[in-house]
Amino acid sequence: MIGNDWDIILSKIYVSNGFKKFIKIINHEYETKTIFPKKSHIFNALKLTSYKDTKVVIVGQDPYHGENEAHGLSFSVQKGIKIPPSLKNIYKEIKDDIGLIEPNCGDLTKWAKEGVLLLNSVLTVVKDKPASHKNIGWERLTDYIIKKLNEKKEPIVFILWGNFAKSKKDLITNPHHLIITSSHPSPFSANNGFFGSKPFSRTNDFLIKNKIKPINWQL
Repeated sequence: MIGNDWDIILSKIYVSNGFKKFIKIINHEYETKTIFPKKSHIFNALKLTSYKDTKVVIVGQDPYHGENEAHGLSFSVQKGIKIPPSLKNIYKEIKDDIGLIEPNCGDLTKWAKEGVLLLNSVLTVVKDKPASHKNIGWERLTDYIIKKLNEKKEPIVFILWGNFAKSKKDLITNPHHLIITSSHPSPFSANNGFFGSKPFSRTNDFLIKNKIKPINWQL
């Protein structure tokens, strides 16, 4: 279903009756409503960042609910789409933290290919209805993904922005991983701890310390 080592990691999930029933529900949603992202993009985060290659995890809540925005990566929008406010603040923090030029595109595919798993907790949404697919089953899968990443021998950085992402902290128990938390980059909360949190330099410092190639954050 994914096309890389995630298929092995998730094989027990795929064959479970609960997952099969859940996928039927999701397919019905796509048949009867306008759902984002398009079906072929649902698992883009896993397709672009294999289990083996995951160095960093940035946890989001659910996809953007506007036309042509979501494409399966947390905080990312497709090329040609206006950069959302939260992502603008992420770019501002990158500039202030490590001095990179603020990008003029909201597509974070390059980060995914660098080893940054851009994982939303909920992978689909009804058009114009944020959180509309919350608690229908996606969280069981994405929590399992976080738990399996927690088992990795190689150190990983988990970046948890905002209270929702921070709620996943209990799933990360392996002491050799690094957890970076702050307020959400949303304009409503960025001034309450997101700005100045330096997640990008802290991530790379940790990776270098553990003899892992750092992330090139420049888009």
